[in-house]
Amino acid sequence: MDTEQAVLAAIASPRRREILRLLWDQERSAGEIHRAMPEVTFGAVSLQLRALLEAGLVEARAQQRQRIYRANREALGPVGALLERMWSDPLWKLKLAAKLEDTRRGPKPARKRKRPVKPWRDTDAHK
Repeated sequence: MDTEQAVLAAIASPRRREILRLLWDQERSAGEIHRAMPEVTFGAVSLQLRALLEAGLVEARAQQRQRIYRANREALGPVGALLERMWSDPLWKLKLAAKLEDTRRGPKPARKRKRPVKPWRDTDAHK
């Protein structure tokens, strides 16, 4: 796979695009990324970061016991400008939220439903 195909394959995932967005202007640890994406497990964040590292879209450096990640903007070339425009679009943000919820693994959060109130019946009163 050539470099352009590797970049496109890496940004095909909505989760990886969201991680890139988080890293675009600020370095973050994996824990910070995980806290910004509570619907994603820490293990899933680590796997996505590894894929971005292998594609060359993210760089990592050691800081004490943590790894700090940052986006490698140069590796994206003209695709970076397209991503920046996309990230500022409110419709894209809504679509991302829907896509992330749709691809969420594990049980969905329970919806609270209002149950109809049944009239109280005294069964002993009719005897």
